[in-house]
This record gives sequence, C-alpha cells and structure tokens, in this order.
Amino acid sequence: MSKARLLSGMQPTGVLHLGNLEGALRNWVQLQDQYDSYFCIVDWHALTTLAERTEEIPHNVREVAIDYIAAGLDPEKCAIFVQSHVKEHAELHLLFSMITPLGWLERVPTYKEKRENLQLESVSYGLLGYPVLQAADILVYKAQVVPVGEDQLPHLELTREVARRFNYLYGEVFPEPQALLTPAARVPGLDGRKMSKSYNNAIYLSDDAQTVTQKVKQAFTDPQKVRKNDPGHPEGCVVFALHQIYSKDDAATIETECRAGQRGCVDCKMQLAGNLNTALDPLRQRRQELLAKAGELERILREGAEKARAVAQETMKEVRAAMHLE
Repeated sequence: MSKARLLSGMQPTGVLHLGNLEGALRNWVQLQDQYDSYFCIVDWHALTTLAERTEEIPHNVREVAIDYIAAGLDPEKCAIFVQSHVKEHAELHLLFSMITPLGWLERVPTYKEKRENLQLESVSYGLLGYPVLQAADILVYKAQVVPVGEDQLPHLELTREVARRFNYLYGEVFPEPQALLTPAARVPGLDGRKMSKSYNNAIYLSDDAQTVTQKVKQAFTDPQKVRKNDPGHPEGCVVFALHQIYSKDDAATIETECRAGQRGCVDCKMQLAGNLNTALDPLRQRRQELLAKAGELERILREGAEKARAVAQETMKEVRAAMHLE
C-alpha cells in the first residue's frame, strides 16, 4: 500500500531554536519514515511580518533549510523545498480566494491575535488571507495528514472547509486533511516566557557550545533560592523545565536535591549546559558536513522543489479542468 501524504512547514523569520526542534522537527524526523512527506519553507507566509525587510528572507531560508537537515530530515526520504519555488501554491491560493467567504477568515483566532499583538493600524490581505494560502499549501499536494499543534487546529479546519466548498462547487478533487496531533515538549525561553526569536530568549540550533553555556548561565531560576542550601521550587524554574527534556534520567534526583537545598543553581545550570551541548553536537556536525559540500544545499532544495512541483502540477490540471479554466 502507498503511504499517506503529509505536508508541513515553517516560516523563515529567523534561525530555528530549541522550541522548533522539540515542538516540530523531532516529530517530523520520525514521521518521514511513515508518510510520503513534504516539508516546506514557507517564505511567502513570512511576508506577513517581513514585507518591509524582504532582504532578510533569502538568508533565513538557507538557515532554516540547514536546520531541517541538521535535525535529521533526509532528502532521500522526503521533499525539502521552498514554497515560492513551486508557483502552483500561488495559483491555487488565487482560485481559493475567489470562493472563500470573508467571514471565515475574520473568525480565525490567530488573525485576531496577530492583529492585536502587532498593533497594526491597517491589515493587509496577506495577513487576513494567510489561512487561504495555507490551505493551498496543503491541498495542492492533496495531503491527507498535517502535523499541527492545538493552536493550528482552526487553520486546518478552514482548510477542510475550503476543500469541501471547492468539491461542492466543482466536483470531488480534494481530500479533507486530518490533523496529526503529535506529542511535543513545551520549551520555555530563558526568561520563563515561551521561547521565541522576538523575545530574545532563545537557544538556537546554530549556537556553538560556548554560546549555549553562556545563555544557560543567564537563565531565570527560582527567585526564592538565594543561597545554595536554600530549599528550591523547581516547578517555577526554567532550568529545571529544560532538565526534564535534556536530563530525563536525572530529573527526579535533580528535583529532590533542589527541594532539599542540596543543589545550587550554578551547578544545576552547568549540568544542563553540558547535556544541551551533548544533544546539539550531532546537529552541529551535520551542519558542518552540509556546509562543507559546495552546492549541496542548493541541490537538495532544487530536487525537493522538482518533486513537489510534479505533484502540484498534476493537482492544478485537475483543478483547472474542474473549474473549466482550460
């Protein structure tokens, strides 16, 4: 039996961090063996926040692609490509925009959140229509499953609504993709908030060992633990939260010693830094191997786009025929 098709992607708004690794990339690496997988770098989506700084996008695309591969995505097992290299995404987005009611877009929770968080005086169609382009990204490959977090479920439901509306108007062309809610560790930033590039609280996959150690030394810990022998409260400590991911075998002991005042924050941070660097070393090695081969990254992205384009072109032939556009 042929494998079900899967599509997912990330915006190239900057280099990737531990939250991206634990929240998505590790799952993708497992899923590439189970599905016919397409992993995209969605550069057009990044224009919703980088429209005035487009010169940053090519560098970011390259860095995200390197991080994809360094984390373990294998171009022999999946297609790794850039969204704008497959123009069929844009064509299908245009056609979907003609049949998507405005009310559907205005009720998407993330639209309201972004409008408020970015404090925008006026809203571009690109921001409002983000879910329509996302629907095109998914449906141009007739993806049957999409790995998402719970916050992305409203977008995926809109994708299914668009697919249903198209099929009702023009005949059965698209499947209704299902959410693949995969387990993901919550990775806090160094200041206790969600790890994010915009908060400047992230540990990046491209950070060297010294940088990681310096960042961990600055991480937020228990403000009530002033001296080494003071009882600690690990449930509110960023360092302990990261220990639960990167020091799993020792996490129970770390918690017990912290609560009993038998462990100081400096020693705790140094242990975490060592374990983090051990976890990131294989990614650093793969990154260096990729960069040492001139033109290798470009080849991977070109071949990934060729594989993706072949599928997308077949879908668009069906779409145009169904809509009597050819």
